[in-house]
Amino acid sequence: MEHQSYAYGKNHWALEPDLPSILRRYWKGWEAHQSELDAFGVVAGGEAYRIADHVDKEARPVLVMHDLNGQRIDRVRFSPAQETLNRQLAAINRAPYQGGSWHQHFALGYLLADPGLYCIQTISNATVYAIHKYAPQFARWKEELLAGRAFGATWMTEVQGGSDLGANKVRAVPDGAAWRLFGDKYFSSGAGLTDYAIVSARPEGAPAGPKGLALFLVPRLDSRGELNYCVRRLKDKLATRAVPSGEVEFEGAEAHLIGRAEEGIYYILETLTLSRLANAVGAMGLARKAQLEALFRVRSRVAFGKKLEQHPLIRRDLTDLAVRIAGGLALTFRAVAAWDEAWQETPPYSPRYHYARLLAHLAKARTAEHGTFCTQLGMELFGGVGFVEDFAIARLAREALITPIWEGPANVQALDTLEVLFRKGAAEPFLLEFGTKLEAVESEEARLAEAALQHTLKQLQALPPEEAQWHAKEALRTLADAATVALLYELGGERHTKLASLYARHFLAKEEYPAWALQEEELWQVGVGQAV
Repeated sequence: MEHQSYAYGKNHWALEPDLPSILRRYWKGWEAHQSELDAFGVVAGGEAYRIADHVDKEARPVLVMHDLNGQRIDRVRFSPAQETLNRQLAAINRAPYQGGSWHQHFALGYLLADPGLYCIQTISNATVYAIHKYAPQFARWKEELLAGRAFGATWMTEVQGGSDLGANKVRAVPDGAAWRLFGDKYFSSGAGLTDYAIVSARPEGAPAGPKGLALFLVPRLDSRGELNYCVRRLKDKLATRAVPSGEVEFEGAEAHLIGRAEEGIYYILETLTLSRLANAVGAMGLARKAQLEALFRVRSRVAFGKKLEQHPLIRRDLTDLAVRIAGGLALTFRAVAAWDEAWQETPPYSPRYHYARLLAHLAKARTAEHGTFCTQLGMELFGGVGFVEDFAIARLAREALITPIWEGPANVQALDTLEVLFRKGAAEPFLLEFGTKLEAVESEEARLAEAALQHTLKQLQALPPEEAQWHAKEALRTLADAATVALLYELGGERHTKLASLYARHFLAKEEYPAWALQEEELWQVGVGQAV
């Protein structure tokens, strides 16, 4: 892969300009984990980067429906390299359940970033999460998942509903101590890989709508050791080829109720919040990889008599990449910190939990926009060859396309944001936290961000519900951007203070980046001295 990538073979933790400062802010004792992060940075920039590219181009997962004796097995065959790597990467999920921090899990996910490889771990993590909190009787399955001997999945989507969980039709019928599921799931990530899936279904007699859903744990093999459900087919996808996704049919599949049936929708939304945070760190990780590919490219490529990085227009784009990535990372790990404080709560939730939900919505939606923009800009900085599959940057741009869609598009995030802000009362603590942070900064840009924050919340609250929805997506973006400015200032240091100012000018004042940034190479330079 060294002939197709500038970032391959480099330690992606050693090149990281923002994450250490962010972890120092939120993760107490993070310094004790620097050697782990450093070692994982080698894997992320080396073996994982190479295998992800190999799978994408030459070794996609294949569905094997029958064994040698003609029995249905519905198993996916991976390349041996990915099979080994999948088991190795299971270590990403262990920290939160073994006395560690969610910061550790998400920092490793950010360094890995590849949506296919990371998705396999995130859906397994969501399964572990549900067992850990609400189905401890299946602790043995949880340990298999954490050890990488088994893999999990979250199967919620049905063809007639999409993001509308209330439209789900899969039925759950009690059968002694267990349940039986009937119906199908249209887009099931991990199909053919999964050993234990968490599945949304509606118990017989439950009310219509999302509150009638329960959450079930469905093993691949039933209690008799027989295949419990069928994989109809795998989906052809534009990106994320490392994770098999397909259609799953339940024809009386054996299932186990998780927690209380009447609380199922809340468990589902918890796992979705967790997945949205993973989506955010994945988007920013892809953006960083695109930045690295582009940065090493412009350092080595000569055009019009000098290296690309010496041209003002190129420097402007490199500045844009640095501002977006630092801002998106700061917002994401503030959301992770809120989740780390609230994740052990159970229904009915406290205001702290709903506040964590709000930050997750803001982070997911805004980082998806930044991530897709950064990877596309990275392609542009390569010129024409950036669109050629020979180069790693093309795959990164394709992979980033899924981040605005997976775990709910921006429209869904905006609707949920309105609910959490006003029905769950998160507007007041949000204004208190970020208004206070911005008031403490004596700069024109901080005042600009605070004014945008105040105005947006007041406008949303004053509008009738339908009009509030009409404005919700842009309001979400503004609230996320104002919070981002505050968080960049809070990181301190000359570099992040300048990045905060640039972020406010560009995304809140809607201005071009000021020309003084042209000579501020420290804003976008990373890994100086690394061999290209």
